[in-house]
Amino acid sequence: MNISVKNDNGHVVLKLNGRLDTVVTSQVVADIDQQLAQCDRIISLTCDASGLEYISSSGLRILMGLAKRYNDFSIVECTPAVYQVFDMTGFTKIMSVKKALRRLSVKGCQVIGAGGVGTVYRIDDDTIIKVFREGTTLEEVQNEITMAKEAFVLGMPTAISFDIVRVGEQLGLVYELLKADTLSYIVKRSPEKIDYYAQLYAGLFRQLHDIHVPLSSLIPSAMDNEVKAVKHIGRYFDAAKIDLLLRIVESIPQGDRLLHCDLQSKNAMMQGEEIMLIDMGEVGYGHPLLDLGHSYASMANLLGSYEEIIGLPADLSSELWHRMIGYYFKGTSQQELEHRIEQIHVVGLARNFSWLSLSDLFPEAVIRECQDAFDERITRNKDHILEVCSTFKDWEES
Repeated sequence: MNISVKNDNGHVVLKLNGRLDTVVTSQVVADIDQQLAQCDRIISLTCDASGLEYISSSGLRILMGLAKRYNDFSIVECTPAVYQVFDMTGFTKIMSVKKALRRLSVKGCQVIGAGGVGTVYRIDDDTIIKVFREGTTLEEVQNEITMAKEAFVLGMPTAISFDIVRVGEQLGLVYELLKADTLSYIVKRSPEKIDYYAQLYAGLFRQLHDIHVPLSSLIPSAMDNEVKAVKHIGRYFDAAKIDLLLRIVESIPQGDRLLHCDLQSKNAMMQGEEIMLIDMGEVGYGHPLLDLGHSYASMANLLGSYEEIIGLPADLSSELWHRMIGYYFKGTSQQELEHRIEQIHVVGLARNFSWLSLSDLFPEAVIRECQDAFDERITRNKDHILEVCSTFKDWEES
């Protein structure tokens, strides 16, 4: 029986490998006590049972003793056979015990989308898998499932995951999407129909923004999340630049509408003539201006490769967005439309940089590109940007 301990600022992982039976229990107790004693403090203790082949009643008593010693105790990555022992003995009712996640390979699978959060692959005709970026936690993945379900209940057509899996050392979500393709792929394949797809795209935004999120919902404030995102990137930008971004964000009116917050054309899936949402990790409630600003930053003012991130050439991506916004504001004058686009553009400028908060593992070249672009896009235009921000208050929710 091999035992190892890893301590991450008080969050301790105890890994068990081998057979935890009566023969070894006394030595295991001594080894565990010795290794845990070397930890300065223990906030939480997680038992990684991925290498545990067998556990006896005496082994169960060891884990019960640990659960009594540490309030925040859990057992994870159990094989089916070991989990069955925990379940049959009632351990699953008195402590947190989780099965090991199913493992999948995406080798040879078609990439249908990639971005700051992860990469989406088609596994077969019926299913796709979103593989999250390195460092994504299980709680973050579970939050995306929760947000998708909350949006679905409120009336949005969303793809719901039916399985959390592991792909190598990364986490993934499996979705059933029968013969579905991204809106980017559809538009690139049939650019002559771009106007039709722009209408569907606008309808998706309108459907979202017509929904009032009730106070009882688990959906968080998108404004609060955006402020946190801007503050998070203070590691890359000086205080004056962060303050300027916050002035943009905090000028956005309050609201209670359902927002996707990353509704670019690779996060909209076409299944026949039905259009639906994926990638629900940033869903929140707030004012539509924030949602439209986020989409503008991706579709018409992107920092990075349009082909890689959006799946469309830059000119086609921008055309799709501008046609969409024309349908979104259908019935307004050209002057009013241009005014709204200018407001959306300014909010999009903040998103051009706040998206860096999605991961702390972006390559240095990506961070440098954003830092170099800040002065050109924002600092040089500060007065105009703040003037536009002062007009946000004329945009009431409709």
